Amino acid sequence: MLKKILLARATAMLGDRLVKLLAAAVLTIFVARVLGASELGIYSIVMAWSAFLVPLTSMGLNNNVIRRMVQQQNGQQAMTLLYSAVTLRLALGLMGGSLMLLGFYLLYPDMFSGNTAIAIPVLFLLQSFFGLLLFEFYLNYQGTFRSTAYLKTTITLCSFGAKLALLYSGFGIASLLLITGIEFMLVGIAQYLLYRYKQQPFTPGDARWPPYHPRWFDAAQISPLLKRASWLWLSGIVAVVYLKIDIVMLGAMAGTEQAGIYAAASRLSELWYVFPATLATRYYPDMLKAYQQGLTPYYLKLRRFALLFFSAAFSIALLMTVAAPWLISLLFGDDFSAAIDVLRIHIWAGCFIFVRYLISQHLVITEQEQLSLLSHGIGALLNIGLNFWLIPSMGIVGAAWATLVSYAFASFFFLFIFASTRAQLWQLITVRKTGHH
Repeated sequence: MLKKILLARATAMLGDRLVKLLAAAVLTIFVARVLGASELGIYSIVMAWSAFLVPLTSMGLNNNVIRRMVQQQNGQQAMTLLYSAVTLRLALGLMGGSLMLLGFYLLYPDMFSGNTAIAIPVLFLLQSFFGLLLFEFYLNYQGTFRSTAYLKTTITLCSFGAKLALLYSGFGIASLLLITGIEFMLVGIAQYLLYRYKQQPFTPGDARWPPYHPRWFDAAQISPLLKRASWLWLSGIVAVVYLKIDIVMLGAMAGTEQAGIYAAASRLSELWYVFPATLATRYYPDMLKAYQQGLTPYYLKLRRFALLFFSAAFSIALLMTVAAPWLISLLFGDDFSAAIDVLRIHIWAGCFIFVRYLISQHLVITEQEQLSLLSHGIGALLNIGLNFWLIPSMGIVGAAWATLVSYAFASFFFLFIFASTRAQLWQLITVRKTGHH
C-alpha cells in the first residue's frame, strides 16, 4: 500500500515538477532574448529572494502537522491543529514578506523604480498564500494526489502562457513578477477550495469540518509542533541559502547583467536535478525494505543506485561541457557567450547533487538527519566565503567555482568528517555479495 501511494505521489510530483522546471527554463530563454541580460538578472534575483521566503514561512511544519493530526483523539482536535498551523503560516508569510522587502530595499535600492517598485512588494506579500498549501498535504494524507498536482500544473501552464503573451506584447519584468505573485495566490486558494470539495470525514461517522477561519487558532496546540519543527526549519533555510546565494551575491557585487548571464547558465545546469529528486523518492521504499532485511543487502542496493546516479550525472556533465558553446549560442544568443565557461564548470556540480539525493535518503533511513543540516550549513558558509573571495577577481566564473566546490563538499566530502559516515562509506565500498543475496 505504502509503495503504491509513494509511486502515485512520485508520478504526480514528477509531472508537476517537470512542467515547472521546463516552464521556468523556457521563460529564462525568452526573457534573455526579448529583454536582455540585465533584466534577466533582476528577475532571477527577485525569484531567488522569493525562494528564501518558502522555508521561512513553512516553518518545517508540513509533514509534521499531518503526523501530529493523525495522533489526535478526535476530529475536533485535529481540525484545530490544522487550522492553527495554517493561521501561523499565513501570519509568518506576511511578516516574512515584509522583512524580506526591507532587506531587499536596503541591498538593491535601484530596483525600486517604475513598475518594479509595485511588482516586488506585491509578489512578496502574495507569496503568503503558500500558507494554504498545508491543505494539500492533508489531502495527500487522505489519498488525493493527482488532482492536487494537476491543479498546480494547470495554474503553472496558464501563468506561463500569460507571461509569454506579456513579453511578446512589449511588457517588462514588472508584469512577469506580478503574474508570478498572482500564480502563488491562485495555487494557495485552489488547494483550499479542493480541500473543501474533496475532504473526507476525519474518522468514519464524523461530520465534515467547517470552513477555515483564524478564530480556530490555538497556541497550546501549535507550540509543541514548533519545538519539533525548528531544526527542519533551519535545515530548509540553510539548504535554500546554499542553493540560491550565488545569484543574490552576484547581483550585489557584480551587477544585474552579470547575474543574468550567470542565471542563464545555471538554469540549464539545474534543469537536470529533477531526475535524481524524483528517482530518489521512487526508490525510497526499495531502500527501506533492503535496510529491514539487513545491512549487506541494503549497502549493495545503495551502491548500485549510487553508481547509477553518478554515471548518469557524469554523462550529462560530459555532454553539456562539449555542447556548451552551441547550446548557449542557440538558446540565448551571442550576448551570452560569457555563460559558456560558467555552464562548463557549474554542470559538474550535478555529479555531487545527484548522489546527494541518495545520501539524504540514507541519512533519514539511518536516523542521522542532523548531519543533513550540518552538511548544508557547512556548504552554505563555504559558498558565501568562496563567493566573497572569488567574485571580485573572477566575476561569474568565480561564482561557478564557488558553487562547484561547496556542492562537492556539502554533498559528498562531508562524509569523511564524521566517524559514523566514514565507517558507513567504507562498508558501502567493501560490501560483498554473500551466498543468500
